Amino acid sequence: MHIKWDIQGLLIYLTLAGYAAALVQLLRKRKTGAGRGGLAFAFLAAMASYITRWVLSTHLPMQNLYEVFLLMAVLVWPISLLTEHMQKHRSWIMQAGDALIGVLVCFPAGFIFSAALRPLPPALQSALFGPHVAAYMIAYVLMARAAIPAVAAVVGHYGGQQLIEAERQSYGIAAAGFPLLSLGLILGSVWGKLAWGDWWGWDPKELWSLACWLVYMFYFHWRIVHPRLYIRTRLWLVITGFGFIVITLLWVNLSRLFGGMHSYAT
Repeated sequence: MHIKWDIQGLLIYLTLAGYAAALVQLLRKRKTGAGRGGLAFAFLAAMASYITRWVLSTHLPMQNLYEVFLLMAVLVWPISLLTEHMQKHRSWIMQAGDALIGVLVCFPAGFIFSAALRPLPPALQSALFGPHVAAYMIAYVLMARAAIPAVAAVVGHYGGQQLIEAERQSYGIAAAGFPLLSLGLILGSVWGKLAWGDWWGWDPKELWSLACWLVYMFYFHWRIVHPRLYIRTRLWLVITGFGFIVITLLWVNLSRLFGGMHSYAT
């Protein structure tokens, strides 16, 4: 763990402070909108941090874990507002979950991942680079938000209509994220064909990405087959899918054990 003493570090710590302040306010007041100022401040600081990184790196900053976690820090609040508008539903629990997601993506960016600038490897110098990574990152933030009501329902031992409503919220957000998850997988396959000559390379990270996709596919299939039953099972599937995403995102911990074409992303 190390502190970043440059402008990038200052901006990411301001982002972290904004999300943390929003989380504290929401948990203390338990009122929708209590953390709005903190979330807005965190978004602006994250955007400034991402733009600064873009200027310093001179290429689209999606190369490594530090840069994609910065991107997710930018995406948290806009995706929160978008899904609230889509579902016509706002709650302090969901907003506290958003703030917690912000804290969890900012902390490793601020204290763990290296911010050292590196040239873009030839494999990433592709028109598919940006769309592929962006599709996945937006999908990941959406799936993280889909997990919030699922975790709340499981931990809070929801029952009856409250349980059904929590699953409905999870489903609505996961249904928005799944096409982007699919798009990321497809673009990665096309990119692999163009860069390495194969549609599929059985790379460890490719396998984990496919596993994530299959968990969510099974969730949607299960929901169709059992439209009124096994509500808790559905919630656990949403949580499991997000768990697979966490493993995929933090591949840096496994890339030391297994080689792969995605090792440069650490």
